[in-house]
Amino acid sequence: MVPSLRSAYAVVSPPRKPYAEDPAVLSFYRDLLKPFDREVDEELLRAAPHVDHCELVDRLVAAADLGGAAPDLVIIAQALPDITPFVAIGPYLDHRLGGRATTFGIHQQGLAAPFTALRAVSAFHRAGRSRLAVVAVLEQTTLPTRFPLVHDNQLVDSGALLVFGEGAGFRVGEVVAIPAGTPPAGRIAEVLAKEPDSTLLVTGPWADPDELGEPVRHHHRTGSGSYCTSVWLDLARNWPSWQREYTAVVLCDTDPRTGDSQLAVLRSESGSGVRP
Repeated sequence: MVPSLRSAYAVVSPPRKPYAEDPAVLSFYRDLLKPFDREVDEELLRAAPHVDHCELVDRLVAAADLGGAAPDLVIIAQALPDITPFVAIGPYLDHRLGGRATTFGIHQQGLAAPFTALRAVSAFHRAGRSRLAVVAVLEQTTLPTRFPLVHDNQLVDSGALLVFGEGAGFRVGEVVAIPAGTPPAGRIAEVLAKEPDSTLLVTGPWADPDELGEPVRHHHRTGSGSYCTSVWLDLARNWPSWQREYTAVVLCDTDPRTGDSQLAVLRSESGSGVRP
């Protein structure tokens, strides 16, 4: 048995919060940046939205319906740091959902973090250590110094909450890392060859269209404004209809910082596989 997607939720651009100057936080930032010969940009901080991971989690939990069940596994996936490291966000999310889970975070992997989380969910499920898992993909954009990836691309605060359990639905299949210099087209073609008329390819904003291979019949490209949450936000928004309409969904994006691509396949037993 493999885990299946039971529900999913998204939050994008929640209301901004005012900047509250805190000498202790500013001192922390200065100590953090000093080894890199960088300085705190207070003007940048004043203009930032100040939506931290706690705020994203609170909004996702408010929207989620787990039917009263408490997860036994909670994973936080992030590519950008939180505003401050003073809250352990994994245990906080677990507390909000019942306080019974094994909890850990995946970070410093860039855009790959949520894909790694899927591998972990599958491994825990196969080992009999998880029957209900929650993955929170979090991205906040308030930073103490300019970061071109965030500020040149106008990224916004966003988060996705993915709930995996037992039963019918999109089941987690292959999760593949494709190193820089190797276009993902070959692996995409292999997956599409199995069911080309009932497979949806979902690509993030960072995937190079020229490296995706021949045009596919069903292709959904996500909008800009996010780094690691991109394909997961659209999965959260559309998974019920995609599950009805397709027998497989392929999620793919390429990290603009490393050039590495990530690919995950979700397969549905309930999809009709019939599309006009």
